[in-house]
Amino acid sequence: MEFGVLGPVVAWDDAGRPVALKGPRHKAVLARLIVARGRVVPATLLVDELWADPPDGALSAVRTFVAALRRALEPDRAPRTQARLLVTEGPGYALRTEAVDAWRFEDVVRGSSALPELVTALGLWRGPAYAEFAEDNWAQGERSRLTELRLHAVERVAEARLALGLAAEAVPELDAHVTEHPWREDAWRLLALALYRSGRQGDALAVLRRARAMLVDQLGVDPGTTLSRLETDILNQAAHLSPVSAGHVWAETAAAYDRTVGARARLESTVGLLRSLAVTGGLEVARQHRLGAVAAAEELGDPDLTARVIGAYDVPAIWTRSDDETHAASIVAAAERVLPTQHHPKARARLLATIALESRGSRVPRARDAALEAEEIARGLDDPAVLAFALNAVFMQTCHRAGLALERDAIGAELITVSQRHALPTYEVLGHLIRLQSACAVADHSTATHHATAADALAARHELPLVAVFTRWYAALREDTPASYREAAALLDGAGMPGLQQGLLPLALACWSLRHNQPVPAADYGPHTPWIRPLLLTSPSEAVRALEAVPDPPPGLLLEAYWALVATAANALDHQQSLARAQAALAPAAAEQAGAASGLLTLGPVAAYL
Repeated sequence: MEFGVLGPVVAWDDAGRPVALKGPRHKAVLARLIVARGRVVPATLLVDELWADPPDGALSAVRTFVAALRRALEPDRAPRTQARLLVTEGPGYALRTEAVDAWRFEDVVRGSSALPELVTALGLWRGPAYAEFAEDNWAQGERSRLTELRLHAVERVAEARLALGLAAEAVPELDAHVTEHPWREDAWRLLALALYRSGRQGDALAVLRRARAMLVDQLGVDPGTTLSRLETDILNQAAHLSPVSAGHVWAETAAAYDRTVGARARLESTVGLLRSLAVTGGLEVARQHRLGAVAAAEELGDPDLTARVIGAYDVPAIWTRSDDETHAASIVAAAERVLPTQHHPKARARLLATIALESRGSRVPRARDAALEAEEIARGLDDPAVLAFALNAVFMQTCHRAGLALERDAIGAELITVSQRHALPTYEVLGHLIRLQSACAVADHSTATHHATAADALAARHELPLVAVFTRWYAALREDTPASYREAAALLDGAGMPGLQQGLLPLALACWSLRHNQPVPAADYGPHTPWIRPLLLTSPSEAVRALEAVPDPPPGLLLEAYWALVATAANALDHQQSLARAQAALAPAAAEQAGAASGLLTLGPVAAYL
């Protein structure tokens, strides 16, 4: 269930359909509880705020409104069971949800400077906030706050467009903005600057004069020094008003590079570009070209060059299943071929870390041994980037049995410390994501939320869009509704992470169904199929055969989830051998939550399965 207050107050069900909320006072109760942001609103206060002169029976009417809202918001709730959304606490009521459009809008505006995210956030507005309740005192403060935030977001969008060289695109919206809100001096500044950068110096000066007239005539105040200085700068065509385009710098530098640099240097530079491409959203393209760069280095017959090309691709990795196992095997084989020729500790550490990272999900002892050797070498070097790379490899190989969340948390903590000390923002993000997962594993959601917020802030500052995939999935886990999981899954489209995406949404929905005593839905579970299949079969004999054929799960962040699925099926079928097998595997994770180490989904406490 999601709620909208950026316009008329509305609720949408998991399929996105509007929910019938009955009369205006039903909506008023819902809106007032949303304004309270999860705090309890006493029933007597609701009476005072819903009626200027409360009639006899007003308190009973409020209880009737609440009962009707509960039926609308949780239509599948069994009779006499406790409500999960609109709850009774002490003398009043509270709405337990995070799925409110205004709160999502606020999170983006306060935490992101990326143009697409800001534009999407502004698109959540369907009209004035709490539109039906403009005259109600209880809504006015929240309406004013959200309106101010929206005006600020419009100006942030304009600033982002100017920074990207899209000055002409910023003009129409800014023109409408200052017409509707003529007292906002920063909006006038942005409009004049956008016009000037669009080659319209005369229009820019005219706007500043118009701003002066509006401020003097309507507010009786003179423009501030910022507007006055901008007018002077435009008249003088000050150099700082026309910053050099990043695209121009790129084109000129690339042309000079092509004229002067040879094949070997180009290959090494290509890996650097591929690394940057991977962390800024082009993961799939980077992966496609990386193997070509390694093959080209090997063809030149230079093992030192090949080692540098392989080892330079130190893209932080958080997910423990490979996106392309054939590609990964080829990288591992190339690294193993060149490793015996390398005697410098830094080169060996990078190659060993690559072998461990690209062998994620493998049961082969070589993968873990390579990670530990890379770490041992890196700790003897004075190179924090190599140490961070090696720690990432060790993290990737710390899923070989259940119950290792605390070990991974220690790795995440060290990554954050090293990265903050030596300005390694991508590894600092990785450290926060690892600690988010580890906190989820022990149901410490306060700590997990702290690390999600930190990761999002770093991602916004350093243009790392793929981070939002993991933080939004964590938010879905916290909201724990089918709609929230579907919304999170949409971020995976085009993200270039098939190892994460394949079957993840069906698995998350299956886990939700099991925890809510609902049938496991039939779906394409992709790589998760062997462990979910016994729960899908209606024939007991077929289910037993499927259960007996279930392999040991591969090392990974879903290890405990797979064993919990095995335990669930074995319990339903009274299959003692499989129960014993699952119990032995899950025992080391008795204090953890099954599946939550992924930060994506959960099957509840492991102790319940033991």
